[in-house]
Amino acid sequence: MKNLLTLILICLQLSSQAQSVDPLPRPTRAQLDWHETEYYLFMHFGPNTFTNKEWGEGTEPEDLFDPAQLDCRQWCRIAKAAGAKGIIITAKHHDGFCLWPSKYSKHTVRESKWKDGKGDVLKELSQACREYGLKFGVYISPWDRNHPDYGTEKYNTVFTSMIRELFQNYGPIWELWWDGANGEGPNGKKQVYDWKRFEQTVRQISPRTVIFSDIGPDIRWVGNEQGIAGDPNWNYLDTAGFKRGAGGPPQDSLNHGNYNGKSWIPAECDVSIRPGWFWHAEENAKVKTAAELFDIYMKSVGRGANLLLNVPPNNLGLISAEDEASLLEFKKLRDRNFAVNLLKDASIYYQFSRDDITSDELTIRTLDSNATAYSANLRNFIVEMNKPTKMNCIVLREGIQNGQTIRKFRITLFNAGKQVGEIRGTSVGRKRILSFKTATVTSFKVNLEDTKGQDNIRGISAYLME
Repeated sequence: MKNLLTLILICLQLSSQAQSVDPLPRPTRAQLDWHETEYYLFMHFGPNTFTNKEWGEGTEPEDLFDPAQLDCRQWCRIAKAAGAKGIIITAKHHDGFCLWPSKYSKHTVRESKWKDGKGDVLKELSQACREYGLKFGVYISPWDRNHPDYGTEKYNTVFTSMIRELFQNYGPIWELWWDGANGEGPNGKKQVYDWKRFEQTVRQISPRTVIFSDIGPDIRWVGNEQGIAGDPNWNYLDTAGFKRGAGGPPQDSLNHGNYNGKSWIPAECDVSIRPGWFWHAEENAKVKTAAELFDIYMKSVGRGANLLLNVPPNNLGLISAEDEASLLEFKKLRDRNFAVNLLKDASIYYQFSRDDITSDELTIRTLDSNATAYSANLRNFIVEMNKPTKMNCIVLREGIQNGQTIRKFRITLFNAGKQVGEIRGTSVGRKRILSFKTATVTSFKVNLEDTKGQDNIRGISAYLME
């Protein structure tokens, strides 16, 4: 009996220990869908477009807003042609001006002379997004430099009501974008935001909407406005003790995430195609080139984050020709560089265990020659090419539905048995694009040197980039 009791106690202790181990954070279904969106457009648009400012005062007369040729279908046509998968619009910036005729403000398109006060930018854009198969997202600033109730508890009800308006009248809304800006309103007071109430409202109305801010809860700010994710870039973040805005996590944490973070809150990289966020005529000659955008892509999407590229409409309500040309060249550059997966010519790969790399008992599988990225579940493996092949880029994809388990990896390149290159890294995530000096390769070996016990490479491809 004594031995039996001892055995029971040991089993209970082991069970307690097992239950005390925190499960690995994993993305929700909505977050997984967000990861696959990869690249989409931001659009800063409002009174600032007409005043040549970046931050409005909230005192601008409504009649300033008059985009005589506004064409949201043009925005969506260009976004689609550029390979973007969605658009997020600044429905209300810090000046408080609403791009829809809100019942809860007197500083809206309804009070402007545009379309005799009968215009609605959100209605036109949400319809155009549906027509072109693009996702529709909304930025709404909690700071309001115009609303008379800002700085009082009543404003939290106003802001909650505005959120309800957005979802009820213009949904589905795929991503809701919050920043933590918190300045003074027209009465000289600052608002104490009821973030819990705001978040609960969104969850009740639209549980599949992903919410962005510097602490999520679904997507985090990357910590800079250059569009660059950290290397490494972890999808985990600790948010305890932090809040939105001035009380947010350190920029280094936002940029890299937390190695052992408690929540799955991946990074979104926001950057503007121009020096400013709103359109300014004097910046027409300062639009980022396709090559500059491609470099940002490699340092955002190529490090497992998403890219949110701001393309501000001009004062006519159109995407300017300079921006369109750069976007379309950026698309051509991506297409040329990633058009041909060199692994379609690979014949076999060998999978081996980390503990017994030299074993002769190798599992041999045939590669699917028609695939552009192979759906496998691998830890350590060798890819053999049918013939010597020049390459300078390898793309790894991790099965992030199981969490981000890859913590260290090494890729060794060979030509006829001789090592000709090596790439080392840490994080992989949804997509890791690794560029290196061009080499002629007959085989390469991928080692995952530090995982959390799960085989997690689900896709691999190789390219010869320009």
